[in-house]
Amino acid sequence: MDQPTVGILHPGSMGAAVAACAAANAAAVLWCEAGRSSVSAARAEQFGLTPVSTLSALLDRSDIVISLCPPAAAEDLARDVVQHGFAGVYVEANAINPKRAQRITALLEPDATVVDGAVVGSPPVGGKTPTLYLSGPNAATERIEALFAGTAVRTAVLGTQVGKASALKLAYTSFQKTSRVLVALAVGMAREHGVDQELLEVASKRTDSYLSEPQYIAKAAARAWRWGPELEEAADALADAGLPPEMLRSAASTLARWHNVQDDGELTLTDALDRLAQP
Repeated sequence: MDQPTVGILHPGSMGAAVAACAAANAAAVLWCEAGRSSVSAARAEQFGLTPVSTLSALLDRSDIVISLCPPAAAEDLARDVVQHGFAGVYVEANAINPKRAQRITALLEPDATVVDGAVVGSPPVGGKTPTLYLSGPNAATERIEALFAGTAVRTAVLGTQVGKASALKLAYTSFQKTSRVLVALAVGMAREHGVDQELLEVASKRTDSYLSEPQYIAKAAARAWRWGPELEEAADALADAGLPPEMLRSAASTLARWHNVQDDGELTLTDALDRLAQP
């Protein structure tokens, strides 16, 4: 198959680096100068991307378009693409929820073929190797796999259903990003009481990620009757320290969904998750 021409919308720190990897297997990688800042222009030049003056010119020349923009702009950008009648492969690679990915697919089809994409990891520079997860029609995901073959962007296909890649991204993001905030709240509370160094010493003995221990969810459910009130107490302590308590109050509210499985040692992971979804 001939090398495709690729368009990147838009060359942010992630988009430009991903586009530069695509250039290894593409005839050209284009970006649209219209409405972009001098910072974007400098970044695109740094990564060797080819400028075009209008979105129409980019879409007319591109076989594959990759959308990597702020999530709030994803649907508006897709609408702009629809107006130009793009008929190639459109990789919706933004951190959006599955329903939005499906709405964008409905907007672009049948003219374009949509692949749901999600980048997990840091931009592919300095030895970093993020994974681009893909879900969508087989022929289209195969083209994207070929586009990044042998580059710092790894690919993994999750199936043919649009929304799977977006769901994986948000599931991971909800843990990763919230965990960072929880660390800030925990250390902030400890510092308020002069025990932040002791907290870090305790944490240094627990280096594994909780995300790697899903079997613990059932244990958490069985202990929720105790954990919830403890988190409410912790939320009060945050508020007293001038720190936002809402996240811990929300966690306590989530734990309350397990109020009727107190100390149930026979509870399974499936049971716990079912009760969480349908209390």
